[in-house]
Amino acid sequence: MVLFIFIDPSMSNEQQGESPKVTFVEITEDHNDQRLDNFLLTHLKGVPKSRIYRIIRKGEVRVNKGRVDVKYRLVIGDIIRVPPVRIAERSEESYIPQGLKDELQHSVLFEDDGFLIINKPAGFAVHGGSGVSSGIIEGFRLIRPEARFLELVHRLDKDTSGCLIIAKKRSALRLFHELFRDNHIHKTYIALLAGQWQRKKLIVNAPLLKNVQKGGERMVSISPLGKEAETLFRRVQLFADATLVEASPKTGRTHQIRVHAVSLGHPIVGDERYGEDDVNKRFRHKGYKRMFLHAQTLQFNHPVSGVAMSVSAPLPPQLDTLLKHEQSL
Repeated sequence: MVLFIFIDPSMSNEQQGESPKVTFVEITEDHNDQRLDNFLLTHLKGVPKSRIYRIIRKGEVRVNKGRVDVKYRLVIGDIIRVPPVRIAERSEESYIPQGLKDELQHSVLFEDDGFLIINKPAGFAVHGGSGVSSGIIEGFRLIRPEARFLELVHRLDKDTSGCLIIAKKRSALRLFHELFRDNHIHKTYIALLAGQWQRKKLIVNAPLLKNVQKGGERMVSISPLGKEAETLFRRVQLFADATLVEASPKTGRTHQIRVHAVSLGHPIVGDERYGEDDVNKRFRHKGYKRMFLHAQTLQFNHPVSGVAMSVSAPLPPQLDTLLKHEQSL
């Protein structure tokens, strides 16, 4: 990325040293075809999203000296005028928890020039925002300061662990988005359902609708007004009061596996949002401190070479140990 800095000559030296300045950024291949708003969210880390949309609407942001919409897609060679914006300073320690940095250092399952796949730890959001100060992608950018480009390819819920793809090039990001859109990436999750599920296999086809409850918590429900959603459940092992299953979502709707599991009459153990309080309490006494949902395997053809790939994330030791103490049938 080429960066040009313009300093207003009417400003005093003291002002120039202390105040934010107008900058001009030339777009390179790293940001080709990226939306303007998404580029600024990354370029102006720490600036609220509402502020970024406001400076675009007011024309303070210009592309090649002209006004553009927030959805404008950048082209190699575009010159972006970025107005003076103060960015709240944060210390590294308060921004990225040390525990997250330690987890990420040993989380890589696969890596090449275009992307990497990590075993995401449970308990951390994949990105900051909506009351979350930091997440997986911010943590990775911190421990890899030399990386020119790091972006999430897809998402996992905060309390879900397992395979997560991060693109190291914009070209890889675009190719993966095509693979996901065309259903060419097969995802397999492992989940522990409350109670004994007597079926061996079932495809749940139930549309999902997102809405917000009074408390501000985002909830998803099955509704004919929702978007198409399909999940294949396959029983792996039956226990005295739980069932281990593999869940393969054909679509990628928010909270899809969790809501479809509830539709079976067997919510995921530890699911505080859609599960049953008395069930979760009983399993907490047995040592289950988190939701038992793990993105175990990703299968796809490499977006560049076309070679068939299968990448798996081992079940976290805590969950693996708890399973071994369950009474099998």
